[in-house]
Amino acid sequence: MKDVEVDFECRFPHVPGIYNEEQVRAWKKVVDSVHAKGSVIFCQLWHVGRASHQVYQPGGAAPLSSTDKPISQRWRILMPDGSHAIYPKPRALNHSDIQDMVEHYRQAAINAIRAGFDGIEIHGAHGYLIDQFLKDGINDRTDEYGGSIENRCRFIMQVVKAVAMAIRPDRVGVRMSPAIDHLDAMDSDPPKLGLAVIERLNKLQLELGSRLAYLHVTQPRYVAYGQTESGRLGSEEEEAQLMRTWRRAYQGTFICSGGFTRELGMKAIADGDADLVSYGRLFIANPDLVLRFQINAPLNKYVRKTFYTQDPVVGYTDYPFLDSRKQKLSSRL
Repeated sequence: MKDVEVDFECRFPHVPGIYNEEQVRAWKKVVDSVHAKGSVIFCQLWHVGRASHQVYQPGGAAPLSSTDKPISQRWRILMPDGSHAIYPKPRALNHSDIQDMVEHYRQAAINAIRAGFDGIEIHGAHGYLIDQFLKDGINDRTDEYGGSIENRCRFIMQVVKAVAMAIRPDRVGVRMSPAIDHLDAMDSDPPKLGLAVIERLNKLQLELGSRLAYLHVTQPRYVAYGQTESGRLGSEEEEAQLMRTWRRAYQGTFICSGGFTRELGMKAIADGDADLVSYGRLFIANPDLVLRFQINAPLNKYVRKTFYTQDPVVGYTDYPFLDSRKQKLSSRL
């Protein structure tokens, strides 16, 4: 299965959108090509929230978030001229804004299905808008969207329900990362937060009479920009146990991602810690990753500096496939 990341309001550099008819038509060409290869493709709906800059906002307005606190100067945003700047102070969404945002997610999901995507993934992780509501290290609201875990989960559940009712629950995946502090997304109790989201997703599935497509959770060992995140919970075994707790609590298909090798992925499946394992960086560098895993072939090394560029070739379609001799070997397996 392929998963493409889409900012449905384009508030981040070089990110495709899915909010107008031209974009829907363009995505249909991509989706049709993927289907022609016999694969499945989901559209990940992503709103960056405060992880943006005035230069990318309509009329030079402040980015939107759950809060008016900016991301710390530990982080930088890529500017149009290739330089990096500090993140500006965002504007906290009011009640009307929040309802408009829920509708934006719903319409983006409808657009994705119209474009032919097999489903969508709601990006509720890694310090972006939904995570900015979930984490108490960011969310400092005093209304019904802040404070208690119940309140902080309100926005994500409104989004998931609206999208599921619009395109069917079995076409909707949800991604979360309670234990990841990317872009200052810290929480005082990640295990409790993860279970709170899962509990509400389980209840929503009962209410809707259908399971969601999956829940996708990033491992605490996730590494960003080549450096381990500072929010590690403890030993690798403690972190693995946390993922098992979430996996056993969730009533549906459970996907893990974040730093998996071939061996770690196989172990997670064999141990029942996940139903599916997601690979990102390894897939970018190895267009035939499934085949390489199948025959245990060496992997191409990814080049991090070419990630997240607008170049249509360099870093995306220029990594080599296995040679023909190894291809023939695989056909006999």
